[in-house]
Amino acid sequence: MRVLIVEDEANLASVVKAGLTAEGYAVDIMANGVDGLWAATEHSYDAIILDIMLPGLNGYEVCRTLRGRRIWTPIIMLTAKDGEYDLADALDLGADDYLTKPFSFVVLLARLRAVTRRGHNERPTVLAVDDLVLDPATRTVTRAGDQITLTTREFALLEFLMRNKGDVMSKRAIIENVWDMSFDGDDNIVEVYVMYLRKKIDQPYGRATIETVRGAGYRVATDGAG
Repeated sequence: MRVLIVEDEANLASVVKAGLTAEGYAVDIMANGVDGLWAATEHSYDAIILDIMLPGLNGYEVCRTLRGRRIWTPIIMLTAKDGEYDLADALDLGADDYLTKPFSFVVLLARLRAVTRRGHNERPTVLAVDDLVLDPATRTVTRAGDQITLTTREFALLEFLMRNKGDVMSKRAIIENVWDMSFDGDDNIVEVYVMYLRKKIDQPYGRATIETVRGAGYRVATDGAG
């Protein structure tokens, strides 16, 4: 297992490297964001341990850039910041996990094992199908550059379908994920909200992004063309 540590506190970086090396990891250290971004782009790693407050380029920007380049190496953010908005920002930008300093090395190891089990599967921070773009962090939807206003439920339905694009989602699966498992209303509520979405994201643009699969459910077409 090869790990990249991007950390400007030399003592901390060397201690973490020593501990990981003792556990059988191969470890590289970069002391600033620019070099960290270069290393993460040019070499293949199983995970990246990334500080937020870095010289040259902060950890948020390193993470954002890597995800923008479609590099899906698992990232654990390390930071002295412990605010809930700092955590939210890190995760929204594409980080897989977050640890605040000081931290337990045992916990770091466990988190490292957890993120590497997930592998390098694509985890885009912004969802896109053709020219339809949904940003979960800013809760915005655009099509062909036009901003589209959705209700909270419409947004949740579209996000669920786009995260599972190409797969058929049954009405029950949609209700359990967009409403909740305790919902005891009519399943046809899904049809109503699909109709609402089509009127906003498809019909004005001559598209058919949301397909009906008769007897099975709905799916987002992979190209959005109609």
